[in-house]
Amino acid sequence: MVSRFNRKNEQWRVWVANASFKFMKSSFIVQSWRRLLKFLFPILILISFVTVLLVDSFTPAITEGGRFSAIAQLPRQEIRGVWMTNNDFDTLKNRDKVQDAVSQLRRLNFNTIYPVVWNSGYVMYPSAIAQRAGIQPFVYKGLDGHDILADLITQAHRQGLLVIPWFEFGFMAPPTSELAVNYPDWFTQKRDGSQTSISAAGEVMWLNPFHPQVQQFITNLVLETVTQYDADGIQFDDHMSLPHEFGYDQYTVALYTKETKNPPPTNSQDAAWVKWRADKITAFMVQLNQAVKQRKPQAIFSVSPNYYDFAYKFHLQDWLSWMRQNIVDELIVQVYRPNLQSFVANLSRPEIQEAQQIIPTGIGIMTGLRNNPVPIQQIKSQVRAAQERGLGVTFFYYESLWNDALEPLNERQAGFATLFRSPALRAKIE
Repeated sequence: MVSRFNRKNEQWRVWVANASFKFMKSSFIVQSWRRLLKFLFPILILISFVTVLLVDSFTPAITEGGRFSAIAQLPRQEIRGVWMTNNDFDTLKNRDKVQDAVSQLRRLNFNTIYPVVWNSGYVMYPSAIAQRAGIQPFVYKGLDGHDILADLITQAHRQGLLVIPWFEFGFMAPPTSELAVNYPDWFTQKRDGSQTSISAAGEVMWLNPFHPQVQQFITNLVLETVTQYDADGIQFDDHMSLPHEFGYDQYTVALYTKETKNPPPTNSQDAAWVKWRADKITAFMVQLNQAVKQRKPQAIFSVSPNYYDFAYKFHLQDWLSWMRQNIVDELIVQVYRPNLQSFVANLSRPEIQEAQQIIPTGIGIMTGLRNNPVPIQQIKSQVRAAQERGLGVTFFYYESLWNDALEPLNERQAGFATLFRSPALRAKIE
């Protein structure tokens, strides 16, 4: 019995020793892990943060089979832009004024300039394409006889701003332009045979967007612009379209009849007739995008239409389809509403929310016209409304930012200084 007790006592001591050793070993391991985790914790946090950023930078894209695939995209940069129009020519023609303008925009944390290069049937730069077409090749020269577009791009790039030339008139041209006089067959008409409509630019005619020679002419001008200049892209606005009343010219009627076996409906807003014409414009824009990307792959293909319902129903401009076909790199929707409630209602449209999930998206804000100045408080409230919804802004137009204004210059510029409190530079395209 004593021997059995001694054996059990010995076993007990061994068990206690082993347990003590295991406990000490466990304590050592725990302490070691604690020290290791203390060292690794910041690294783990950094890895988690980077992972979230990488996941967020992947955007679902629809493949041809309708399935979603993840594609990496650059961060959606905030647009802070301004259009430069013909009304800004007094600034654009003077190198010193351009330098002052660009420096001021940079100080106020703007990042993009959209200068007009196609207006009233004329280009704003020396164009071999226009010259071959018998159209005045260079309407506006600087005071030194210099190329105003080249000068603006050079000075803007020095300050870190992008320059995206703007084809303001799209398919629109005045009836007195050389384009309208020299190429009457390029223009379309209404059902009653009339060829003009009244726009913000006055009485205008409309190039036939379905005519192959018109498509080639516009394409050649666009390609000339993006290759001849160190531009960061190209922009098309609400005039890259066709009012629904048009399309009854001989060429279009024959094409529609051939494809559908029926003449065009007498009702210009017939749904099938609207869709046929809108689809034709979309097909051209797809081809134009491909041509631009082949010539300059990183060029920003920008569009600045009206809100979608109006654009499609009244101007056959199906820009939502353009976006879904991945030919739009940035979107600026024109929302020129003096009433804040109406302005905000337009910002909440589903197509804008859809756009801002995949591309830089902004709102066009009116800063005034020569005969209709806009108060700075209205501008500030609209900018805040856009920013609160994660949207960028572009102002129409440069001269009305602070010169053709209700308030004194200093007060006006002080108001703009509160809009963008920190820089938001966009990546320069190489």
